[in-house]
Amino acid sequence: MNSFVALLPVIIFLVVGVVIAFIGAKLKNSTSSAGEFLNKYFLGNRNMGAFVLAMTTIATYGSVSSFVGGPGQAWNIGWGWVYMATVQVTTLYLLYGILGKKMALVSRKLGAVTVVDVIRERFNSPLLGILSALIIVVFFITTMIAQFVGGAKLFEAVTGQSYVTGLIIFGVAALLFTVIGGFRGVVLTDALAGIIMLVGIVVLAGGILHAGDGFSSIMQTISETKPHMMEPLADGTMPVGLYFTQWLLVGIFTFALPQSVVRTMGYKDTKSLHRATLIGTIIIGVMMIGVTSLGVLAAGVLTDPLEPYGAGTVDDIIPQAIITTLPSWLASIAIVGPVAASISTVSSLLISATSALVKDIWLAARPVANVENINERSVSIVSRVATIVLALIVVGLSITPPSVIWKINMFAFGGLETAFAFVLLGTLFWKRATKIGALTSMIAGVAAYVVSMALGFKIGGLHQITIGLSVALLGMVIGSLLSKKQEPSEIFFPEK
Repeated sequence: MNSFVALLPVIIFLVVGVVIAFIGAKLKNSTSSAGEFLNKYFLGNRNMGAFVLAMTTIATYGSVSSFVGGPGQAWNIGWGWVYMATVQVTTLYLLYGILGKKMALVSRKLGAVTVVDVIRERFNSPLLGILSALIIVVFFITTMIAQFVGGAKLFEAVTGQSYVTGLIIFGVAALLFTVIGGFRGVVLTDALAGIIMLVGIVVLAGGILHAGDGFSSIMQTISETKPHMMEPLADGTMPVGLYFTQWLLVGIFTFALPQSVVRTMGYKDTKSLHRATLIGTIIIGVMMIGVTSLGVLAAGVLTDPLEPYGAGTVDDIIPQAIITTLPSWLASIAIVGPVAASISTVSSLLISATSALVKDIWLAARPVANVENINERSVSIVSRVATIVLALIVVGLSITPPSVIWKINMFAFGGLETAFAFVLLGTLFWKRATKIGALTSMIAGVAAYVVSMALGFKIGGLHQITIGLSVALLGMVIGSLLSKKQEPSEIFFPEK
């Protein structure tokens, strides 16, 4: 493929994204204090409308793993992987329905700009705040590595440019989106990225269907050559237990992902939230089910064993599908979808990780009087330097790429869900929850999850997320009931 032709759509997307981030930074740009800067840089002055709210949440959730790793698994397993992926239709509905209204109300009353702000104030625990921030940073770095690796691999395969060149381009783009525009710039570029993702799916779908002589012909090929792919259980490859645990991991408990929860703190009004729920549920359903289905359909076109396709992992399937089924100019358009998914997710995680470092660790560790005396310029410099340092660390760790990015992404998802699911529910909905319960839930749950993952230990063949969530639930309930009752602020539980 001509190198310039392959790069042109990516370059156009990046240039437009930077312009949008710059415009976003200029909207309502007057700040005079550190507090006003934090509210603007990390929450965009809480002014997101319905479409932007829906698209930024989708772009944050719909990572490059959704466009590369997931469809690659579907190519290998079949429709069973698609049936498992359908649970993702519920993600925005659960997030907005469970946390949307109360998180927005509480955060506004507290003047909170991060999820950790809300947790720390609810339990009056600086230790819990710092622990939450550290967990966010560690697992966000893990997720960002997966995004960079997946995006750069795809970039290398389709454009012929080097993997490192892709890393540099993605790193610079994510930095510019974040540093220039802050939260507002990130969510606006997320909206652009979401649209581009849909375009990429449509283009690749057309290429696969054309190359396979239509849907009926592709399905006939699959049923003859790989009949197990037509079965829900995929001849034992997709046991019921895997369905159950994956539905927990990528569906039900995604409401607790901090990078998504923070979006519920930044919308304009209740009407925007309700509209975003409808818009987002439709779009994420089309996007996630559609792109995973393309992995199955690709099996009717890419019919050889796995090894000939690149390095021999399922992550190589979608790049090969783009190259094999599309002419150069269309392939260059199709690649922008997963590139947009990678960069939008990284920029969203960067802004959230930076807020954890700056607001929840650096500022939270200082005496209140000192914080009040810090001017807007100082916080601005520290925030942007922290963003740059984090991006450099992630790019550095991504230079030697790990394999099978969907597993890396799911590991991070599980860690964040284990840490925050019951802590957030206790924060907002259980008056009896205490600091000890929250600390026990977070520490014991994450430890159980990470150790069981490291050892490969499972109970009943179920994914280790079940161990982490079970321990976290017990930690919250037992720890709270056995510790001294805390009387939460009326901000969290107003008198009726």
